[in-house]
Amino acid sequence: MNIKKVLVSTLGTAAVLSAGLFASTTSANADVRVTVKSGDTVAKIANQYNSSISSIEKANSLKNVNLIYVGESLEIPDATSTSTTSTASTATTSAASTTPSQSTTAANSAASTSTSSNYSSQASTSASTGTTSSASTASSTTSSSDSSAKAWIASKESGGSYTATNGNYYGKYQLSKSYLNGDYSAANQEKVANSYVSSRYGSWAAAKAFWQANGWY
Repeated sequence: MNIKKVLVSTLGTAAVLSAGLFASTTSANADVRVTVKSGDTVAKIANQYNSSISSIEKANSLKNVNLIYVGESLEIPDATSTSTTSTASTATTSAASTTPSQSTTAANSAASTSTSSNYSSQASTSASTGTTSSASTASSTTSSSDSSAKAWIASKESGGSYTATNGNYYGKYQLSKSYLNGDYSAANQEKVANSYVSSRYGSWAAAKAFWQANGWY
């Protein structure tokens, strides 16, 4: 009976050692995809899959290896996936080997990501504000130029009178009566004049330039 117990014990120990051997054996190199989890960094992922920071950066076209986001899918080239440790004591040793400096590195990486995001947001806001400001200035200048050109044409055509008449032409902008369609009100004259100039010249400034060259518009 004692001999049998020894044999069983020996076989059991061999099985455990065999399982530990296969558990720690790495698979053949292959590209894999991983999803970024909270606390992950490129360095951490590279170490976990026996890859390298530069190869991950190149494979995923990362502009900044310090900027990866939770939920992001990364391709890990030439990865060798290793299983977890085979014994409880090894797992305990691995957990204990995490040093304060590693925690500090992870915290610094997270802080760097946050700071970069803030800078990007501020730059985007600044660019947007600058664009809006430029567009507003351009619009104001164009509006002022058109208003001036419109007043100039009205002065030349009718002296600015909404009731001026010259044959088939009527009003402040001396529009054809057929354009006004029987409505000679100031509001309709303004509406029709704007529509006419917009469709024919594109702007009052362009209409003024044409008038100066031809004596009419």
